[in-house]
Amino acid sequence: MQETKKPSHSRTIMNEMVLPNDTNTLHNLMGGRLLHFMDIAAAIAAQKHSGKTVVTASVDTVSFAKSIQLGDVVTLQAEVSRAFHTSMEIYIKVWAENIPTGEKFLSNEAYYTFVALDRKGSPLPVPPLEPETEEERKRFDGALRRRQLRLILAGKMKPDDATELKALFFGT
Repeated sequence: MQETKKPSHSRTIMNEMVLPNDTNTLHNLMGGRLLHFMDIAAAIAAQKHSGKTVVTASVDTVSFAKSIQLGDVVTLQAEVSRAFHTSMEIYIKVWAENIPTGEKFLSNEAYYTFVALDRKGSPLPVPPLEPETEEERKRFDGALRRRQLRLILAGKMKPDDATELKALFFGT
Protein backbone atom coordinates (compact mmCIF):
# COMPACT_ATOMS: atom_id res chain seq x y z
CA MET A 1 0.00 0.00 0.00
CA GLN A 2 1.49 3.33 -1.05
CA GLU A 3 1.28 6.20 1.41
CA THR A 4 -0.36 9.37 0.11
CA LYS A 5 2.02 12.28 0.51
CA LYS A 6 0.37 15.38 1.93
CA PRO A 7 1.83 18.57 0.42
CA SER A 8 4.29 20.37 2.67
CA HIS A 9 3.21 23.84 3.74
CA SER A 10 3.20 25.87 0.57
CA ARG A 11 4.82 29.00 2.00
CA THR A 12 8.38 30.09 1.33
CA ILE A 13 10.38 32.88 2.91
CA MET A 14 13.53 33.90 1.10
CA ASN A 15 16.09 36.60 1.90
CA GLU A 16 18.49 38.35 -0.45
CA MET A 17 20.93 41.20 0.12
CA VAL A 18 21.04 43.89 -2.57
CA LEU A 19 24.59 43.95 -3.88
CA PRO A 20 26.19 46.39 -6.36
CA ASN A 21 25.65 44.03 -9.30
CA ASP A 22 21.88 44.02 -8.52
CA THR A 23 21.48 47.80 -8.80
CA ASN A 24 21.04 50.51 -11.42
CA THR A 25 23.03 53.77 -11.60
CA LEU A 26 20.88 55.25 -8.79
CA HIS A 27 21.88 52.35 -6.50
CA ASN A 28 18.30 51.01 -6.52
CA LEU A 29 17.53 47.34 -6.98
CA MET A 30 16.79 46.78 -10.66
CA GLY A 31 13.18 45.76 -11.32
CA GLY A 32 14.25 42.77 -13.42
CA ARG A 33 16.44 41.50 -10.61
CA LEU A 34 13.53 41.79 -8.16
CA LEU A 35 11.29 39.89 -10.59
CA HIS A 36 13.99 37.19 -10.72
CA PHE A 37 13.97 36.90 -6.90
CA MET A 38 10.17 36.79 -6.90
CA ASP A 39 10.08 34.08 -9.57
CA ILE A 40 12.43 31.88 -7.54
CA ALA A 41 10.48 32.32 -4.29
CA ALA A 42 7.18 31.60 -6.07
CA ALA A 43 8.61 28.53 -7.81
CA ILE A 44 9.81 27.12 -4.50
CA ALA A 45 6.34 27.57 -2.94
CA ALA A 46 4.68 25.93 -5.97
CA GLN A 47 7.13 23.03 -5.92
CA LYS A 48 6.68 22.50 -2.19
CA HIS A 49 2.92 22.37 -2.66
CA SER A 50 2.84 20.15 -5.73
CA GLY A 51 5.92 18.01 -5.16
CA LYS A 52 6.58 18.40 -8.88
CA THR A 53 8.67 20.39 -11.34
CA VAL A 54 6.94 23.69 -12.07
CA VAL A 55 7.23 26.47 -14.64
CA THR A 56 6.04 30.06 -14.62
CA ALA A 57 2.85 30.48 -16.65
CA SER A 58 2.04 34.12 -15.90
CA VAL A 59 2.89 37.11 -13.75
CA ASP A 60 0.18 39.59 -12.77
CA THR A 61 0.73 43.30 -12.31
CA VAL A 62 3.77 44.08 -10.20
CA SER A 63 3.84 47.58 -8.80
CA PHE A 64 6.93 49.16 -7.32
CA ALA A 65 5.76 51.08 -4.25
CA LYS A 66 9.15 52.18 -2.96
CA SER A 67 12.71 51.76 -4.20
CA ILE A 68 14.90 49.14 -2.59
CA GLN A 69 18.43 50.42 -2.04
CA LEU A 70 21.92 48.97 -2.28
CA GLY A 71 22.67 47.12 0.95
CA ASP A 72 19.01 46.53 1.87
CA VAL A 73 17.88 43.03 2.77
CA VAL A 74 14.94 41.87 0.68
CA THR A 75 12.51 39.40 2.27
CA LEU A 76 10.12 37.62 -0.06
CA GLN A 77 7.15 35.66 1.26
CA ALA A 78 5.50 33.45 -1.33
CA GLU A 79 2.55 31.16 -0.73
CA VAL A 80 0.10 29.20 -2.82
CA SER A 81 -3.23 31.01 -2.71
CA ARG A 82 -5.14 28.41 -4.74
CA ALA A 83 -4.47 25.21 -6.65
CA PHE A 84 -6.48 24.44 -9.78
CA HIS A 85 -6.19 21.24 -11.84
CA THR A 86 -2.58 21.61 -13.04
CA SER A 87 -1.84 25.22 -12.08
CA MET A 88 -1.30 27.13 -8.87
CA GLU A 89 -1.63 30.82 -8.07
CA ILE A 90 1.16 32.13 -5.85
CA TYR A 91 0.84 35.34 -3.83
CA ILE A 92 4.11 37.16 -3.10
CA LYS A 93 4.89 40.01 -0.72
CA VAL A 94 8.25 41.75 -0.79
CA TRP A 95 9.70 43.72 2.13
CA ALA A 96 12.94 45.64 2.24
CA GLU A 97 14.94 46.39 5.35
CA ASN A 98 17.84 48.71 5.96
CA ILE A 99 19.52 46.86 8.80
CA PRO A 100 21.66 49.77 10.15
CA THR A 101 18.64 52.13 10.40
CA GLY A 102 16.04 49.47 11.20
CA GLU A 103 13.67 50.85 8.53
CA LYS A 104 11.49 48.10 7.08
CA PHE A 105 8.75 48.56 4.47
CA LEU A 106 6.50 46.65 2.10
CA SER A 107 7.82 47.23 -1.38
CA ASN A 108 5.86 44.95 -3.72
CA GLU A 109 3.04 42.45 -4.05
CA ALA A 110 2.18 40.21 -7.00
CA TYR A 111 0.48 37.03 -8.14
CA TYR A 112 2.36 34.46 -10.20
CA THR A 113 0.87 31.36 -11.83
CA PHE A 114 2.81 28.12 -12.10
CA VAL A 115 2.01 24.86 -13.86
CA ALA A 116 3.29 21.45 -12.75
CA LEU A 117 4.92 19.42 -15.53
CA ASP A 118 6.24 15.92 -16.10
CA ARG A 119 9.66 15.27 -17.69
CA LYS A 120 8.16 15.55 -21.18
CA GLY A 121 6.60 18.93 -20.47
CA SER A 122 3.02 17.73 -20.10
CA PRO A 123 0.88 19.28 -17.34
CA LEU A 124 0.30 17.19 -14.21
CA PRO A 125 -2.49 17.42 -11.63
CA VAL A 126 -1.63 19.21 -8.39
CA PRO A 127 -3.09 18.60 -4.92
CA PRO A 128 -5.93 20.85 -3.78
CA LEU A 129 -5.28 23.59 -1.25
CA GLU A 130 -7.38 24.12 1.86
CA PRO A 131 -7.15 27.71 3.17
CA GLU A 132 -6.78 27.88 6.94
CA THR A 133 -7.05 31.55 7.92
CA GLU A 134 -9.55 34.26 6.95
CA GLU A 135 -6.88 36.04 4.90
CA GLU A 136 -6.06 32.78 3.07
CA ARG A 137 -9.79 32.23 2.38
CA LYS A 138 -10.10 35.72 0.87
CA ARG A 139 -7.15 35.13 -1.47
CA PHE A 140 -8.45 31.63 -2.28
CA ASP A 141 -11.90 33.00 -3.20
CA GLY A 142 -10.43 35.83 -5.29
CA ALA A 143 -8.10 33.46 -7.15
CA LEU A 144 -10.88 32.14 -9.38
CA ARG A 145 -11.78 35.68 -10.50
CA ARG A 146 -8.11 36.53 -11.10
CA ARG A 147 -7.71 33.28 -13.06
CA GLN A 148 -10.71 34.06 -15.25
CA LEU A 149 -9.33 37.54 -15.96
CA ARG A 150 -5.92 36.06 -16.90
CA LEU A 151 -7.59 33.57 -19.25
CA ILE A 152 -9.69 36.29 -20.91
CA LEU A 153 -6.63 38.53 -21.40
CA ALA A 154 -4.71 35.56 -22.86
CA GLY A 155 -7.57 34.82 -25.28
CA LYS A 156 -8.21 31.42 -23.68
CA MET A 157 -11.66 32.26 -22.29
CA LYS A 158 -14.58 34.25 -23.62
CA PRO A 159 -15.81 37.01 -21.30
CA ASP A 160 -19.31 35.49 -21.37
CA ASP A 161 -17.89 32.30 -19.81
CA ALA A 162 -16.30 34.14 -16.86
CA THR A 163 -19.08 33.42 -14.37
CA GLU A 164 -17.16 34.63 -11.31
CA LEU A 165 -16.28 37.95 -12.92
CA LYS A 166 -19.82 38.47 -14.21
CA ALA A 167 -21.15 37.85 -10.70
CA LEU A 168 -19.01 40.75 -9.44
CA PHE A 169 -20.60 43.16 -11.86
CA PHE A 170 -24.09 41.79 -12.36
CA GLY A 171 -24.76 39.86 -9.14
CA THR A 172 -25.62 36.64 -10.99
